[in-house]
Amino acid sequence: MPDTGYLIAAVAVCTVITWSLRALPFAALAPLRGSATVGYLSRHMPVGVMVILAAYTLRDITPAQLSVTGPALVVTLALHLWRRNAVLSVLTGTALHVTLTTLLAHS
Repeated sequence: MPDTGYLIAAVAVCTVITWSLRALPFAALAPLRGSATVGYLSRHMPVGVMVILAAYTLRDITPAQLSVTGPALVVTLALHLWRRNAVLSVLTGTALHVTLTTLLAHS
């Protein structure tokens, strides 16, 4: 069994490394806050990421799976266009997809 001093030193080193790694992104981004490039990316990247995720998700879909995925996708898109709230639309679409999958799998 390691002695107490060794354990305290190990915990201290882990604490410093963890704290430093968590603080590093904030320290690195502070000078970039006023950058035009970062402003552009913050406006356009969420849409780009969602398009890539949707394309990746739908790339292997079969026509049989459209009975579940189609309504969930339409509701997600409509809710997002209506409310402009990504969290609300994604959670609602996911809940609908899970519900339809469960109901159609047991029927």
